[in-house]
Amino acid sequence: MERSDGLEAIARTVVDCGFRLHRDLGPGLLESVYEVLLAEYLREAGLRVERQVPVPISFKGVVVDNAFRVDLLVEGRLLIELKSIERIAAVHGKQVLTYLRLMDLPLGLLINFGQELFKDGVRRIANDYFAPRG
Repeated sequence: MERSDGLEAIARTVVDCGFRLHRDLGPGLLESVYEVLLAEYLREAGLRVERQVPVPISFKGVVVDNAFRVDLLVEGRLLIELKSIERIAAVHGKQVLTYLRLMDLPLGLLINFGQELFKDGVRRIANDYFAPRG
């Protein structure tokens, strides 16, 4: 497994690309538009990106195919959930945490392109993950 600071570099790149996309287009477009364009920004930055990744779950012996879809999965380790709404609700952060737990991933980003200022629409969600100090 790669060191956790590699994950931090990926997260910084995602936030930087998201900022540039928000600066270039502004708020108000559909989530699907931001998803396609952010994926392209990330590929241009040299990252491997998968869109709309279906995730099955197994619970009490019952398998549910396509239980949910991850908007973006970067380098197979960083989950990105995108929104384009006026304000993030608490349930959105809980949704990302549930996804992280079910996929056994340490970190996710909840990015809302609907905010006037990009920084107000970015949230880190950690699943038993602590960023390295440095």
